[in-house]
Amino acid sequence: MTQVEIFPFSPAPISGSSLPEIHPLTERSLGHYSDQVLVPTYDRAALTPAVVHFSVGGFHRAHQLLYFDEVAERRISDGWGVVGVGLHSRTMKEALAPQDHLYTVVERSPDGERARVVGVMVDYHFAPDDPARVLDLLTDERTRMVSLTITGSGYRLSPSSGTFDADDVDIRADLRCPERPRTVFGYLVEALDRRRRAGLPPFTVVSCDNMHRNGDAARAAVVGFARLRDEVLARWIADRVAFPSSMVDRITPHTPPGEREAVARRYGVDDRWPVITEPFSQWIIEDTFSNGRPPLDQVGVRFVPDVAAYELMKTRLLNASHCALGYLGSLAGLATLDQVMTEPVFVHYIERLMDDEVTPLLPQPEGIDLDEYKRTLLQRFANPAISDGLPRLCRRGSAKMPHHLLPSLEEALSSGRPHRLLTLALAGWFRYLRGTDEAGEPLTIDDPHAERLRILARAGGTDPRPLLGLRPLFGTLGDDADFVDELQQALERLDRDGVRASLATGTAVPLR
Repeated sequence: MTQVEIFPFSPAPISGSSLPEIHPLTERSLGHYSDQVLVPTYDRAALTPAVVHFSVGGFHRAHQLLYFDEVAERRISDGWGVVGVGLHSRTMKEALAPQDHLYTVVERSPDGERARVVGVMVDYHFAPDDPARVLDLLTDERTRMVSLTITGSGYRLSPSSGTFDADDVDIRADLRCPERPRTVFGYLVEALDRRRRAGLPPFTVVSCDNMHRNGDAARAAVVGFARLRDEVLARWIADRVAFPSSMVDRITPHTPPGEREAVARRYGVDDRWPVITEPFSQWIIEDTFSNGRPPLDQVGVRFVPDVAAYELMKTRLLNASHCALGYLGSLAGLATLDQVMTEPVFVHYIERLMDDEVTPLLPQPEGIDLDEYKRTLLQRFANPAISDGLPRLCRRGSAKMPHHLLPSLEEALSSGRPHRLLTLALAGWFRYLRGTDEAGEPLTIDDPHAERLRILARAGGTDPRPLLGLRPLFGTLGDDADFVDELQQALERLDRDGVRASLATGTAVPLR
């Protein structure tokens, strides 16, 4: 097997008895570092592969898998082992297979860190290598849940109608050759059809993607694809398969290459792809399942009748704040979120944005203290041990801003509520799209529509109308002459005065 090359590391001689001896992470080596790291104490071989997860990345390994690992560790149940499936890259397989699908999660806070080896993933498949094996796995009666982290664009839903977009070469290929799927929906629908014909109950499909009503999006995509094949199958899926929406939250930056060596030297674990994350974690799922509910409520997951209020809380407070601070901080020449939060003018801005302009528009989620939630957000943003890079927060703005920040802005405008700071955040994105910060240094625009957005942003300058003309992104915002004027004034202030002075003016806080 080709060795993964993301984090090359050759252990050098170590002096000093306080440093641990380094061993490659495998099932057999767990005993070598159990004094340094939490390791699985349950029988991994006894785990039932009941969950299949598509698109295993850092977030899934830092979030959902930790909850299932805790179920196994507490001996609540051994019936919820997880199998990972990749569709587009062998990299994860090449990292996990040589270490028996074990990996390390390091939780970092300003007070220190702790590491844990996660063992609940029992197998991993790169689907293009053996589609039949993945279909057999999905058809196996032991599989009771399929979870997804495929990103919002992976659902192939029309932005205007919300219907499934079949105009895709891979979708057409899946319709022609359902026994060799290319897409996640080809796999799900073919497996559900085989289960239906075999008289087996369907699995539950749980989307863990950061998008509005992700369960509804998963339902629309799966049923929409099925309808292209067979209306009877589509009706069976619509009637029998549960698609609960869920809200997931844990800041998990991309793991930089040096972390492999850092983890090895501190804990003695040579993990090809460790995960670095924060202590905070939250998972809220609608309580509707097709084929048995995992006992996740016993390890901190909240099951609720409707996830909508929790989702709005997270997307409009955390994700919208990430967008605002990411673009404005980048323009100001800053590199990480914790750097941003060391400056009082940014802290006061985001406090006022959340308190004055966003929170009044939110429903109250049951069991949540919104003031405490916002205080926790500020602490998480300022965590220097995570040092979340602003480029990560700025990625895919054309997908994030319409879901996370613009709904609050539109609602504030329609109800006559304050929106000056939301407008400044949008101006920050428009200014960012020109591709340089306020000192003239280049900024990378990581967005599927980067070139078109850059052209329109540069053509408009401080005139926002060229960008606002993109109705799939901005709807009718460009038709509101008063708002267009406010946004133009915000852009002019950013150009004339810079980010920090614009924030100070907007929030009446003196620069220090």
